[in-house]
Amino acid sequence: MSKDKSTPVGAKRALASEAATAKGGRFSAPRKAEAVLCLLRGEDLELLSRELGVTASTLSLWRQQFLAAGQAALKGKAGKTDERDEQISRLKKKVGESSMRMSVRKKVVRERLERLAVDAYHMGINRGALVGWLKEEVKRLKFPKK
Repeated sequence: MSKDKSTPVGAKRALASEAATAKGGRFSAPRKAEAVLCLLRGEDLELLSRELGVTASTLSLWRQQFLAAGQAALKGKAGKTDERDEQISRLKKKVGESSMRMSVRKKVVRERLERLAVDAYHMGINRGALVGWLKEEVKRLKFPKK
C-alpha cells in the first residue's frame, strides 16, 4: 500500500480491502465499524461496497447490527446481559422467597420454644435442664453442615 498523497482515499481503502480479502476475506470488528461510520457520514453505499469488495446487503447488515448494538448499549443492556439479568432476577426472587419461608419458620420455632419454656416452668423443670434437653434433641436432628 502506497503512502502517496495523490492516491484518492477510496483507492487507498480499496487497496487495503484487497489485501484483507486476499488473506481470507474476513473483516475485523474495527474495520466493519469503520465502514459503517463511513456510511453514517453519508458515503454512497454502492460505491463503498465496491471499494471494500463486499456486497451492499452485507454493508447494510453491518449498519443495522451497529445501530442495534448502539441502542442496546444506551439502554444499558446487551443480548447476553438480558439473559443474565433475567437469571439474576429469578435467583433474587428465589432467595427472597427462601428468606421469607425461613423467617416464618424461625418465628414458629420461637413461639413453640416459648410455649415449651412456659410449660416446663409450670411443671417444675428448671431452665438449665430444659436447655440441655433441647441441645440433645437438636444434635439428634443431624442438620447438614455449612
